[in-house]
Amino acid sequence: MSHRIIEDPRGRLIDRELSWLAFNERVLELAEDTEIPLLERCRFLAIFSSNLDDFYMIRVATLKRKIESGSTKANTAGYSPTQLMSEIALKTNELLQRQSISFHDVILPHLRKYGIELAAWSSLDEDERNAVNKVFHTKIFPVLTPLAVDPSHPFPYISGLSLNLAVVVTKPDSEEDLFARVKVPSNLPRFVETGKVGVRRFVPLEEVIIANLHELFQGMEIKDHYTFRLTRNADLELEEEDSEDLLASMEQELLRRKFGPPVRLEVDRDIAPELLVTLMDELNVKAEDVSRYKEPLDLTGLHQIADIDLPELRFEPFRNQVAQDLREVDPDVPDSFFDAIRRREILVHHPYESFTSSVVRFLESAAADPQVLAIKQTLYRTSGDSPVVQSLIEAAEAGKQVLAVIEIRARFDELANVRWARKLEDAGVHVVYGLIGFKTHAKLSLVVRQETNGIRRYVHIGTGNYNPKTARTYEDFGLFSSDPVLGEDVNKLFNQLSGFAPQTAFTRLLVAPRTMRSGLLERIDREVTNHKAGKPTFIRMKLNSILDEEFVEALYKASMAGVSIDLIVRGICAIRPGVPGVSENIRARSILGRFLEHSRIFHFANGGADEIYIGSADLMHRNLDRRVESLVQITQGDHKRFLIGALDSYMSNEFVRWELESGGKWVEVKTNEAGERLKDFHASAIAWYRTRE
Repeated sequence: MSHRIIEDPRGRLIDRELSWLAFNERVLELAEDTEIPLLERCRFLAIFSSNLDDFYMIRVATLKRKIESGSTKANTAGYSPTQLMSEIALKTNELLQRQSISFHDVILPHLRKYGIELAAWSSLDEDERNAVNKVFHTKIFPVLTPLAVDPSHPFPYISGLSLNLAVVVTKPDSEEDLFARVKVPSNLPRFVETGKVGVRRFVPLEEVIIANLHELFQGMEIKDHYTFRLTRNADLELEEEDSEDLLASMEQELLRRKFGPPVRLEVDRDIAPELLVTLMDELNVKAEDVSRYKEPLDLTGLHQIADIDLPELRFEPFRNQVAQDLREVDPDVPDSFFDAIRRREILVHHPYESFTSSVVRFLESAAADPQVLAIKQTLYRTSGDSPVVQSLIEAAEAGKQVLAVIEIRARFDELANVRWARKLEDAGVHVVYGLIGFKTHAKLSLVVRQETNGIRRYVHIGTGNYNPKTARTYEDFGLFSSDPVLGEDVNKLFNQLSGFAPQTAFTRLLVAPRTMRSGLLERIDREVTNHKAGKPTFIRMKLNSILDEEFVEALYKASMAGVSIDLIVRGICAIRPGVPGVSENIRARSILGRFLEHSRIFHFANGGADEIYIGSADLMHRNLDRRVESLVQITQGDHKRFLIGALDSYMSNEFVRWELESGGKWVEVKTNEAGERLKDFHASAIAWYRTRE
């Protein structure tokens, strides 16, 4: 854009980090929602906590690096690093207080009504203490290592996200306070069950350790103890251009990650001031980096409670189904799956339709079929016991040509992906790591098959990862096709990733970093032109995030021209809808709940011809300019109608949702004008799919 429609940056853009915190606030509101089953609310509290951990490890860590380097330049939303850090600290502590109130004042009392108690050690009876102490001596005590701090023992290294006990002790013949640290084992259950008959009673693991500190410090007087938890910078800084072996460099960088600088210290709200000062000094943490709230710390452990088998406190059991076009596939006949794809393109919708009977079976069929000559596959994130990886290994062992493009820089999955890369290489798979300077985020699978009439290519293009476990809870689309045009596109893209083909042109694909930005901007501009010509116009996008400034400006321009724009955004949204004279024609909403909305859909009216794309990309600079991403055009009429219907549902006012106001606040809409509770989107989708069984 040659000029900005709104000059004031804070009036033009919602800051990325503050928008992310607003997203996590919506997750917290799910935990606060009394209409959601109780154990699921516990899970949302755990998700809120783990989200916040990730945010601090990466986003806040990056911001703190800017502050430490002396940067004072305001970002595109008008915040200097110190201003933004101050806003983040205030908002984080506000959210943590809400989480604490929800947990202690609402969730815990409700759990007790159903015979589930998270109890303090002091409330246990003698039998319970004896039972828990037995667990302590047999399972906990052997793995504990108390570390003293004195002239011969420097302050110990505190690993990121570990829960720790700060213990103050004295010797019997001395009044000098001595400090020690005990790490709470992360590989043991977060809560220890007491075994009390007639109730499921749990006590936090750290309280069991505290009750037995005398076993660790025999002959010493325990004067005081507090829990604390440290978050460290976990953002990797891999210099790819200077690396001769990217895999080995990543392994070294993962080792360095453990020693990243601190970015947040969590402590109990009643910690002694002098002990907090000691911790802050030893850990080099500032006051704005301290989060104080009522114990227990680290509520990510609430997944353990959410997993308790009490169906009446959980979402109604859900069983996905085989996609209609795959129901006649014979799993014992590899050609049966390919025959189904030859008949027509197949669109699958996870988790409502099975990932295993579609994507996994596609690759298993390819590995087993003697007519398959080659398989090419991207892997960004996958599961620990991945049947996808196993299929690639079996195919290579059967003599097929197998290429795996593994993104070893996939955040927080780096170590797993390094291990998969080594395992695949050992099996004879050709493993590559994409293009230097670009993460490979596109979700692609290509099968090359020898058939009677010659070579035929079969492809799968998805919006989500090749991960059977997350496919049970992540909402995503996938397209199977034997279209020669699309097969040629995908083959060209794999050639880019494994070799040299910088000037490749595509037909059904928009590919980042080459054609996606320009292609989508052209389609936005086309809607403006069509509107001026009196043709049907609108833009609808379902995304995880919209942040890229060029797209924000383009959508403002389209809105000002009169184009109707609907955005369904799960996470970050920098755009301000409803600003008079600028974005009055833009609406933004968010759907959160049982499933994580992960698919990306782009729908342009195109003068009444409905142009629709699905794929892996969000409208963020990193996706458009620093990743290999793909969007595939949907051409089959029934698939276009299905996706249009899906977008209609997302924009329907029948469902609980959050709507974004021009001031940047997300407002939850739970009831209609008559005060009646709106329907849950995911429950309604499950019910709709059941009618198709």
